[in-house]
Amino acid sequence: MIKVIEGKNAILGRLAAFVAKEILKGEEIAIVNCDEVVITGNQKSIQEEFDAMRDRVGHGQRGPVHHKDTEKIVKRAIRGMLPNHRFGRGREAFKRVKCYRKVPTEFKDSKVIDLKFQEKQKGNKLKEFLH
Repeated sequence: MIKVIEGKNAILGRLAAFVAKEILKGEEIAIVNCDEVVITGNQKSIQEEFDAMRDRVGHGQRGPVHHKDTEKIVKRAIRGMLPNHRFGRGREAFKRVKCYRKVPTEFKDSKVIDLKFQEKQKGNKLKEFLH
């Protein structure tokens, strides 16, 4: 059974930590509405860090790949919380998470887990940083 998590108004770091813990336990998780995930903090400094990270490239086609797709940003944040995502336990766990920009038709009628960690905390939606 796949757990479906609503990304709307969920804080990116806390969402990633929660999902990483669950997939290490063996759960399969799908995160929907990744466009609506919130990044908290100073928008200017976060935007500068993101742009600087995207400007760093390696040699040819190899170097670090940093995507602009919101679902891939969320998935990379989850990957950063796993123990060694290239081998063993971390690799197997990382295969159990799927991220979607909107709600796919296969999850329309399923029960959704809503992770609202703090209602009063203001932040900017992930899609706002990418424009």
